[in-house]
Amino acid sequence: MNATAELESLVGAWLPVPDVAERLGLRLSAVRQLVEDRELLALRIGERRVVAVPARFVEPTVMPYLRGTFTVLADGGMDDAEIVEWLFTPDPTLPVEGAPVDALAAGHKTEVRRRAMEQAI
Repeated sequence: MNATAELESLVGAWLPVPDVAERLGLRLSAVRQLVEDRELLALRIGERRVVAVPARFVEPTVMPYLRGTFTVLADGGMDDAEIVEWLFTPDPTLPVEGAPVDALAAGHKTEVRRRAMEQAI
């Protein structure tokens, strides 16, 4: 399995950008702006290389704390695919079971960002 397929599998559910627009009740251009502003990350996935967002990022709305966490990880030298992989890789030492994305969803922004900064060192 190649790295892209492994990442697709790790994340699980992905939403093509038009589906994100529908889910959030926004115009397609507004979702593209969220990606451009790094409120959301989108990657090319699948055989057809469709631009898609991890579904967890928009359940039921744009997950809070993503942008700042993306920034910390990017400042540490990670590209978008590496950021998504880090956010979805299970970490048993987090205050909630699961991956950093689960901890963000549960409101543990400070702990996740602390670990992101450690990752960058």
